[in-house]
Amino acid sequence: MLSKLSVRTAVAALAVTGLLVTAPQAAASLRDSAAPSAVAPQAAAPPSSGVTVKMSSTAADNLGTARQGLVNAVSADVLARSDDAKGLSADAAVSKLADEGRKVVVDVRTVSANWARGVAYVEAPRTHHGDPEGWLYIAHRKDGKWIAGLEGDREFADHVATSPLVGKAERRNMTAYAQRKVTPEQEKPSVGVTAVNTNGLLLPWMPDYYMTLTGGAHSHTGSTGYWSSLDFAGGNASGRVRSSREGTATSMCGAGGGWTRVIHPGGFSTDYYHMRNTTYYNGTSIGRSALLGTIGTDVCAGGSATGAHVHWSLRTYDANYNGQYTWLSGRTIGGWLWSNGSSQYAGCATRLGVTACPGTAIYNRTS
Repeated sequence: MLSKLSVRTAVAALAVTGLLVTAPQAAASLRDSAAPSAVAPQAAAPPSSGVTVKMSSTAADNLGTARQGLVNAVSADVLARSDDAKGLSADAAVSKLADEGRKVVVDVRTVSANWARGVAYVEAPRTHHGDPEGWLYIAHRKDGKWIAGLEGDREFADHVATSPLVGKAERRNMTAYAQRKVTPEQEKPSVGVTAVNTNGLLLPWMPDYYMTLTGGAHSHTGSTGYWSSLDFAGGNASGRVRSSREGTATSMCGAGGGWTRVIHPGGFSTDYYHMRNTTYYNGTSIGRSALLGTIGTDVCAGGSATGAHVHWSLRTYDANYNGQYTWLSGRTIGGWLWSNGSSQYAGCATRLGVTACPGTAIYNRTS
């Protein structure tokens, strides 16, 4: 993988100049507020580097000439962390992604003094089912230079602790997560261990209602990595997708996009993709089973979906996979003990002697 320094230098040479600017906001900070319905991107030439920038006109005005340096710094970190950029220079990576019809997106959400925060992601291939790669970021400008931190970076942990753009409740939920603190319950079980505590995580709908398991444990990309994800559809939950636990929620694609990430206390976070009718969150504190959206086929950041469902993924920081999607097998979620199948999407769950495999309706239980 490319080092941050080498990629940052290369990205700076790409001269990011294009902006997708939204209509002015009443305030620079969008945190803990619903996205204005009137906001819509204005036409603008795409950045010459291939990096797509989303930024409100208020944020752009507040940043002034410093905005290019911010985008360069965040883009560099994205390309240094992306699995699809391994072994490639920055310009080669964005060119490769562009050839595949995929974008590198830097979304600047909130700006104050020498601080900025937002979301950055690399779109998933649109040829198969899977999640994009995405990160929350916080950046600080010091001595004229932006220092960006993506989830899992040491800089991210430092910024969470000190940035005025992080609220008290959010900081409380994120601190242990950002500092990569791992409880014994999060460590992978030894052979023979049949259950692992996930700090009370539920399945992504209301307790005591059911949805149908349409895809057992599989990689979040649909190809490589830990089998961290499940697919659900139908049932008597009216298709409403809800948070697996309390935490801080962020709409990764912005207003109207079908991808939400919730950071929970205790080191876990969960992703929800393909939703429609989504509620907009931006580092917002939410309770357990908060409404996120409804099952859908949204592909705001790539991937594909052939039928309405929610693609739910488990993430954590641990000693080896900082800020990565993590394994499901051996974990109890929603009262069900999950296990891998012989191939991706084929895994099942067990509860009280009942085994549920893809095609089975399962109830969401709190114990």
